[in-house]
Amino acid sequence: MSSTNKHRRVRVLLPLAIGDVYDYRAPEDLGIVLGQFVTVPLGRREITGVVWEEALNSDFPEARMKDILDILPSPILPEDSRTFVDWVAKYTMQRRGRVLRMAMSVPDALYPKPPRTGYRFTGHQPDKLTPARKRVLEIAAEGPAFTAADLSNLAAVSSSVVKGLAAQAVLERVHLPSEKPVMRPDWQRPGSRLSMDQDAAAKHLVRMVEQNSFDVSLLHGVTGSGKTEVYFEMIAECLKQSRQALVLLPEIALSSQWLSRFEDRFGTKPVEWHSDLSQAERRRNWRAVIEGRADVVVGARSALFLPFPNLGVIVVDEEHEASFKQDEGVSYNARDMAVVRGKIGNFPVVLASATPSLESLINAQSDRYTYLKLPSRFGGATLPDVHIVDLKQHSPGSQRWISEPLREAVETTLDSGQQAMLFLNRRGYAPLTLCDTCGHRLQCPHCSAWLVEHRLVKRLQCHHCGYTAQTPRQCPECEAEESFKACGPGIERLAEEAEMLFPDKKIATIASDTITSPRAAAEFVGAMERGEIDLLIGTQIVAKGYHFPKLTLVGIIDADLGLAGGDLRAAERTYQLLSQVAGRAGREALKGKVVLQSHIPEHPVIDAIVNQDEEAFFAYETSARQDARMPPFGRLAALILSSVDAESVSGFANLLARSAPIAENFIILGPAPAPLSMIRGRHRYRFLVKCDKAMNIQALIGNWLKGRKVPSNIRLQIDIDPYNFM
Repeated sequence: MSSTNKHRRVRVLLPLAIGDVYDYRAPEDLGIVLGQFVTVPLGRREITGVVWEEALNSDFPEARMKDILDILPSPILPEDSRTFVDWVAKYTMQRRGRVLRMAMSVPDALYPKPPRTGYRFTGHQPDKLTPARKRVLEIAAEGPAFTAADLSNLAAVSSSVVKGLAAQAVLERVHLPSEKPVMRPDWQRPGSRLSMDQDAAAKHLVRMVEQNSFDVSLLHGVTGSGKTEVYFEMIAECLKQSRQALVLLPEIALSSQWLSRFEDRFGTKPVEWHSDLSQAERRRNWRAVIEGRADVVVGARSALFLPFPNLGVIVVDEEHEASFKQDEGVSYNARDMAVVRGKIGNFPVVLASATPSLESLINAQSDRYTYLKLPSRFGGATLPDVHIVDLKQHSPGSQRWISEPLREAVETTLDSGQQAMLFLNRRGYAPLTLCDTCGHRLQCPHCSAWLVEHRLVKRLQCHHCGYTAQTPRQCPECEAEESFKACGPGIERLAEEAEMLFPDKKIATIASDTITSPRAAAEFVGAMERGEIDLLIGTQIVAKGYHFPKLTLVGIIDADLGLAGGDLRAAERTYQLLSQVAGRAGREALKGKVVLQSHIPEHPVIDAIVNQDEEAFFAYETSARQDARMPPFGRLAALILSSVDAESVSGFANLLARSAPIAENFIILGPAPAPLSMIRGRHRYRFLVKCDKAMNIQALIGNWLKGRKVPSNIRLQIDIDPYNFM
């Protein structure tokens, strides 16, 4: 055998924030192939990585070259996943190791779990049949085998009872699979009866799966039009083709209704992937994905990096949602990266929304995406009527937020036995707490943000870093006693007013800090469906896809709230949010009504909502973006410098500014303190890079930063296509 084969070299990518691939010898007896998870020496450590590529041109000295130590007992990281990691790293200007870390986020899953021990009834009787033993045997007789823990829990006995029965050969030990089996969805179960528009859209999506070709479809349907049933047909075809499907949802912890609809359609729930899973569940589900046993995965944005060996379709539901953009760590937009993943794997991608992003609409109008429109609600339901309340004419009064027209509408709705909802996109009791004597505002000590009062838990909280504190008895500025007052409303304060106006009604408040898990979401949904809530008061969390047949009135307390500030997408986000909230009303036979309170009813966003004129709003927004050459008609990137040392970060930002390139077709704005100039004790400065759409913004930034070493006490974050301008 030639020396070349004996000394084959490969490059191994390690899931580290620094460095890149490292060259190692591939011992012949290991049979190394690309994509394998391997253990390698790195300094004094042993670390797990992935065999990424052949090191054909390696010039590393043979005497210093180290061997790969071992292969892990896991399927390989699929080639498409490796290509995707490379693409995302290059686009986001991040080290490949940081992106790989997202793909191998459950290290324990690289090792199979040992088989479990089960117990089954042999038919023999114990020497003495106690009540505890009798309960165990009754349960054991019902199934082929149970673990000791399952038998103990079901029979409400200690494990010693189970072991005692095994010692007498009343129960025999058997080997069980190492993991509980993943249930397989049944694609042959009949789906919903589709309308003509739904059927046409579903046929196109099914055809794309049959052709096994890359295609991006924008499924644009009004609220309640049945978009989910349409893409379920596509998923069924994908399962028929024995391929895997991925559905991305913006708030997986709130998706209890979606999961129930999936189970009704396919006979079982899908595999889930989100932060609320236990470590054991994450381990099981990651392993099921890479082994091809997870047919359908529903997850948050990070599910995009799961190691699918046979992915056949991706659905991005509520594709317009800003929560698909990750701001910390590797900054990426899961909607856009889903399209990239589909192109790499050569399979169709569906972007579904009642209020699509301007980027997706422009792509559909320019024929880059297939445009599928569902213009009417399913089953004969109609869109709600929208009424405006001009707060300049109908002021609720001091320290009140529900106008008289809205109060009357709520009262009429509740008296008729229907449900109503009041929407205010502010958590807590009040967004600001200040001293009534000197005006001192209570601010987070770690962030340049005001503390929000949460009266139900009797705490002040920072919504950026999580810092909490009690309201001080004495003002730290003027030393006045008991002088702090709440300013402005949050949903807790709105609930106080509602309880005063509707004292005999059942009122509930819902926000992201009260609904924190799928179980909590399911309990809330159940309470609404059983009629245990008359009046629901919620933040934007209630705008995301909920379907309550008896909810016929939506009152929007402050429609102008999201329009303030210099956010590029402020108007678009406000329009999308208000449209989605309004869409919760009247989703079945009962006619819906929306009452929208505003100080500026003439604003194009408010006018478009009232007149339900989506085309007028998007024409207005498109024109404004074109004139400013802002995305999607130009490109943006943000560079955020942060440090605990304010002087260091300011000095380095100014140094970087002096070497900034200058040209006609791009502009670099800054440095300037970020609007939130301090978060978690780190002082922040920001550059904003703006250029023509055709320019390679990554190359521009790369040339600017080339050879520039960032000091060790300063963190540089690059955000291509930023969504958050704070």
